[in-house]
Amino acid sequence: MRLPRNARIFRGQLDFTPFASMFFVLVIFLMLGGLVYTPGVRLQLPVADDLPGTDQPTITVAVDANGRLFFRNQPIEAAQLQSHLRQEVERVGESLTLIVQADKELTQGKLEQLLSLARDAGIQEALLARLPRLVTSPAETPPGE
Repeated sequence: MRLPRNARIFRGQLDFTPFASMFFVLVIFLMLGGLVYTPGVRLQLPVADDLPGTDQPTITVAVDANGRLFFRNQPIEAAQLQSHLRQEVERVGESLTLIVQADKELTQGKLEQLLSLARDAGIQEALLARLPRLVTSPAETPPGE
């Protein structure tokens, strides 16, 4: 059984209106995409040359410039944080290292309060999270530096 072929070669003029409308819709999406709210807390970590590490289990706490505490990506009060840290120390059963993601604008006093809270919870070692320094090649270094 043969099926009839209805395919014909297009010999007319191509209409660019649908292409132009799709292009403008794409431009609108790209422009409005930058305005989308991204949840989270903005932290500016300090930059350092040496980045210490640890071979022990770690737990992470973030502190923003205003001194607000965040544990497991959720805001938390100091008393609750201390009980959570104490539970983690008991659960792990060995030495636990606290990684503090502190904003570089955070005052020394607030940082000392967090470290004291962690020490009271049973954590003996704490490390400050830092960003590595950007290494530039000699060709990219401006003359005179």
